[in-house]
Amino acid sequence: MSEAAPNFAVRAAAFARSPRGLAAAGALLALLLLVRACGGEEEVAYETASPQRGALAVKVTATGTLQPINQVDIGSELSGTIRTVAVDFNDVVRKNQEIARLDTTRLDAQVLQSEAARAAALANIDQARASLREAEAKLARLERVHEMSGGKVPSAAELDVGRANAARALADVASASAAAAQAKATLDAQRTDLGKASIRSPIDGIVLKRAIEPGQTVAAAMQAPILFTLAEDLTHMELLVSVDEADVSAVAEKQLATFTVDAWPGHVFDAEVVQVRFGADALEGVVTYGALLRVENPGRRLRPGMTATAEIQVKHVADALLVPNAALRFAPPTSKRDERTSMMRFFQGPPRRPKPSANELREAEQRVFRLVGGELEQVPVTVGATDGNRTEIVAGKLTLLDALVVELALAKP
Repeated sequence: MSEAAPNFAVRAAAFARSPRGLAAAGALLALLLLVRACGGEEEVAYETASPQRGALAVKVTATGTLQPINQVDIGSELSGTIRTVAVDFNDVVRKNQEIARLDTTRLDAQVLQSEAARAAALANIDQARASLREAEAKLARLERVHEMSGGKVPSAAELDVGRANAARALADVASASAAAAQAKATLDAQRTDLGKASIRSPIDGIVLKRAIEPGQTVAAAMQAPILFTLAEDLTHMELLVSVDEADVSAVAEKQLATFTVDAWPGHVFDAEVVQVRFGADALEGVVTYGALLRVENPGRRLRPGMTATAEIQVKHVADALLVPNAALRFAPPTSKRDERTSMMRFFQGPPRRPKPSANELREAEQRVFRLVGGELEQVPVTVGATDGNRTEIVAGKLTLLDALVVELALAKP
């Protein structure tokens, strides 16, 4: 070997370690990769999943608010000052129990005045009846004298006066009776107002809200102010949820449901649909329908106003052949080669497959592709119910051993 050869090797090693040498090596490597990518076909890999047998529960999700079965707002029909308040928040009350009372000083005086006016009216009736008996007696005497005298005495004018006095006395009795009835009605109304001064519970329940304190003035000029809010029985409650218009046709009475609330994370409560309302609610262009669910709450862990997320089971298939929804959505690629090179894929990531159109999607929902010997085989199927992740296959030549394609895997050169 000549002396020039070792010197060339040393110079080549030094060049390779230099920045220019490293850049040249990188460019050469990129060129080799590009030539390899452009020179050969790419092999497509697939992700697969097998059909399974099992139960399928189709559920509709809706949100709503818990509320008592019977909630009553209690107010006052009278204006006045609150003398006493007998209950507080969370107190259990019984029907007809007094929970508050207005000051009744003015009402007591009005009742006494009306009782006196009625007594005076009854006395006037007695006086009018006495006057009527007197007038009738005088008229009878005049008529008897007129008959005995052969019509000579008394004169016709005296008889007319007697008859008028009797008629006037009879009218006085009727007037006194009407005045007595009016006095009685006034007394009854004031006694009713006096009874309304005692605010009582109309139901057996629990106090949810109290908006009054002793000494506070109540003004009931335009409408009755709400003083208390009572719930009848919190061991039985209702859940009113809003069901999307796309799902309402599947929801019906007596369907079972479960729901969760933020106050009890991880706990699932049971419910039952008791009513699906026909009236629609529209909010910002979204149409929903109310569904009422019955809820048992023996431990009173649930409270009115809690927001709940419910799942209503609208269909249940005990034994179904199930495939992933991704298998129904899969569409095979049009070719094994992509327009981009492997080098571009290295820097930009794998290519995105275009979103299928509505017609393509409907067509894909009626077929699946299974992998047989590395090749795709299309299998027509008839689909049934779905829970959003899996779909029931009603008809189709599928077995539990089939490898159904669900997605393209990363391409391997």
